[in-house]
Amino acid sequence: MVTILSKLQKNLVYAIPIAMVLGLLGGGFIFDAKPLKSLIIPITFVMIYPMMATLNVRSVFSGKDTKLQVATQLINFILIPVIVFGLGKLFLSGDEAKFGLWAVGLFLIGVLPASGMTISWTGFANGNKEAATKMLVFGLIIGSAAAPVYTKVFMSTTVDVDMLHMFKQICIFVFVPLVAGIITQTYLTNKHGKQAWMNIYKPKFPPFSALGVIMIAFVAMSLKAKNILANPADLLTIVIPLVIFYLVSYSLLSLVGKLFFSREDAIAMVFGVVMRDLSIALAIAMTAFGKEGSTIALLIAMAYIFQIQSAAWYIKLVPWIFGRGEEKVTPVAETSTANLPCKG
Repeated sequence: MVTILSKLQKNLVYAIPIAMVLGLLGGGFIFDAKPLKSLIIPITFVMIYPMMATLNVRSVFSGKDTKLQVATQLINFILIPVIVFGLGKLFLSGDEAKFGLWAVGLFLIGVLPASGMTISWTGFANGNKEAATKMLVFGLIIGSAAAPVYTKVFMSTTVDVDMLHMFKQICIFVFVPLVAGIITQTYLTNKHGKQAWMNIYKPKFPPFSALGVIMIAFVAMSLKAKNILANPADLLTIVIPLVIFYLVSYSLLSLVGKLFFSREDAIAMVFGVVMRDLSIALAIAMTAFGKEGSTIALLIAMAYIFQIQSAAWYIKLVPWIFGRGEEKVTPVAETSTANLPCKG
């Protein structure tokens, strides 16, 4: 089973669109998708727990890259929320309620940064993986506190935002898996040794997260299938602000990285901002906004396609933007987690 899931993990670029098409067909013509909503929480745990179990939390306390970390989080929590809010106002301002809900989805992407893919893509480009890990941890902590407040301040006129309920949902989807992951990693390391953890056990976790990503994309699309089939132009409306968001993000971060940081640190910053936490954003959308959640989740589900595709293309541009770095030999354990798809 792990072998099959590993193949899915390495081919998420194709697996996620296929899952979304199957969800569209299934929810549109074959079955009643409403019962699938009860699967959101367990599927989300399947996505997030493996990434938390493989996360090197201790790296947060090592290294001296304060300038890089502060710059990254300022961009994450000041500039990016402003950008997504502006894009929502510009492109998702129709009279129908669905436009406002899609704007909420876009905003959730903007206030929940740093997915597990931050580390993976940074590694692919020979960037600073230690710095990327810190960005992920700091982003999780700050985002957990900031997301309910930001959403209430910016989006309360569009959708009813219960800050306490939203924070509780974030705790369920972030801190519970984080504690469980740390316990798992500590137990296996103490029992079997660090080398066994790195080479045998750690590589087994990420493929299960890939399964969770595919399942959540299928469920999200199934729940909105009938609406999409009745209004196919909705997909084009959603796609435009997403494409602009990723283009602006890559361009801006490449420029900032080129001007102010070393090659390795700049690459970490790019992926530390652009790889948004889509899994948690989806989970929050589906559980914190009641019946409106599936409409919000549609835009977030579509973002999976653009986020993964854009990262793959950007990797090809890294040598042209930042120059060629030294080739690094990737350890067995890191190779096994190279396509870590957790949380977006």
